[in-house]
Amino acid sequence: MEARSEALPLRCDKLPTPVIPKTRLQVWFIRICSSILLWTCIVQLVAVGELWHPQLLTGLSSQLSVFNYSHRKEVPPSISDPIMHRQLPPPSESAALSPHLPPPRIYRSNGYLTVSCNGGLNQMRAAICDMVTVARLLNLTLVVPELDKTSFWADPSNFSDIFNVNHFINSLRDEVKIMKRLPKRLGRNGAYKPLVMPPVSWSSEKYYLEQILPLFSKYSVIHFNKTDTRLANNGLSTNLQKLRCRVNFQALKFTPQIEALGHKLIQILLERGTFVALHLRYEMDMLAFSGCTQGCAEEEAEELKRMRYAYPWWREKEIVSSERRSQGLCPLTPEETALVMQALGIQKDTQIYIASGEIYGSKRRLAALRAAFPRILKKEMLLDPKDLQQFQNHSSQMAALDFMVSVASDIFIPTYDGNMAKLVGGHRRHLGFKKSIVLDRKKLVVLLDLHENRTISWDEFAIAVRLAHEGRVGQPAHRKVILDKPKEEDYFYANPEECLCETTDCIPLLDPGNSSVIQ
Repeated sequence: MEARSEALPLRCDKLPTPVIPKTRLQVWFIRICSSILLWTCIVQLVAVGELWHPQLLTGLSSQLSVFNYSHRKEVPPSISDPIMHRQLPPPSESAALSPHLPPPRIYRSNGYLTVSCNGGLNQMRAAICDMVTVARLLNLTLVVPELDKTSFWADPSNFSDIFNVNHFINSLRDEVKIMKRLPKRLGRNGAYKPLVMPPVSWSSEKYYLEQILPLFSKYSVIHFNKTDTRLANNGLSTNLQKLRCRVNFQALKFTPQIEALGHKLIQILLERGTFVALHLRYEMDMLAFSGCTQGCAEEEAEELKRMRYAYPWWREKEIVSSERRSQGLCPLTPEETALVMQALGIQKDTQIYIASGEIYGSKRRLAALRAAFPRILKKEMLLDPKDLQQFQNHSSQMAALDFMVSVASDIFIPTYDGNMAKLVGGHRRHLGFKKSIVLDRKKLVVLLDLHENRTISWDEFAIAVRLAHEGRVGQPAHRKVILDKPKEEDYFYANPEECLCETTDCIPLLDPGNSSVIQ
């Protein structure tokens, strides 16, 4: 009878006391299920809104983030997402959510972007930053970039041989999905054929949105076979510019092996005192490409000319060296560099670290520089050969070591404004505007010739050199904009001013009235 009576419906006015906890448990269970169902619907609604109109529910998403954090008794999010203006928690809160990785960005991919970078290490580095930004702008899935193996340097290194590929992928997961390789169905043996093309150089957001994005309605994969300077220096939204900086300064870390050896090299130099990193771009490829033969013997000039003709993608063939030099388009020779550094006040006992490859003419051309500065050093002189063995015949990996030393040096002096000079200069600005002397070669060759002809004395020469470089030491400055002439503008990565003034005292330089636009 007792078992039967328990099975009958219970009346509320005669509810036994022991049943009360079960009823409360049922109520809480219903509330939890309802909350889960409600949040699931909201999440699905936000996801659908992101697919059909990415900015439609941005505000709602932000409010949900604030609500979510307030219930955790944490500070509401305050850092804006660079592109979509969605709210992310500050770094400390991101770490609380995930101790290692930022939360992934959820979006519908419009297709896959594969790229082949061309050029040397620093040209490829800038291109990688640009391609991540393009993939983010167009909501694409980016495949880890391929590096150039066919240029003058013929370096067989892959991306993962130079950069920490897992850090690259994971540190940007809140911006863009990056894969190590295409899915098998889209791979080389798949049925889908990619569209292979080079994007137009110095292009704006409008070009990519109006010309490139529609192509993905026909092609699942687009392959950019050239990536250098394919994104404009100026005229882009601040959010895109900051994303380029984030990739450059945070996501592109060298491999642990390169970083360990680079730090060892820096430590050796620091223990010996102050050091100048001299990017002496007096290498065979640069001289052949530029047609600059100042100080070369006749047979050397012929050798450089033959090399220039051997590379069809070097378009200029017949070049008059003296004209090129007078225009300031030649790297300074080692002999000229020695005089300029003395005029700038570099002390004789200062360590001079040569951050470059093999100097053309080798010991003969370095004699004057070594006489002026006896403490000339290279990585091969400071490290055990066993340390460098794994990097031999990998010019980009060797260049990565020079890059690290150049960024860390007390003073950085490039003798030519190539890609390494520009990117190192930009990194040094990012680190607090460390002293980088950007040589005014057009003025210098005039002064050097006057001094050589004894038209001006040494003191006059030294004073003129110093005056010419008072405003060329890497201090805060506006990036030069030349309308319709992007090649003549200041390079974005040499002075990414949009990314530099949040934590440094250069806010006044970004005032619209302080413009350097040349009409």
